[in-house]
Amino acid sequence: MTESEWERLISGVLKAELKLQGLSYADLAEKLAAIGVEEKEANIRNKLSRGRFSAVFFAQCLKAIGSQRLKLD
Repeated sequence: MTESEWERLISGVLKAELKLQGLSYADLAEKLAAIGVEEKEANIRNKLSRGRFSAVFFAQCLKAIGSQRLKLD
């Protein structure tokens, strides 16, 4: 896989997890703030749209939304 394919995959994983939990980007921003991570809804939307964000941001999001699993396929 190319780097851009990996970026799309990981972005898709996070988007799918939000959808499964019925959460919006605004909800994610609130949940991130609750764990001390300040991100604006627009910034989250841009990061997920581009597919470019750090592993730390990815982990913070999963923690904030209470994800208990990670499936890459």
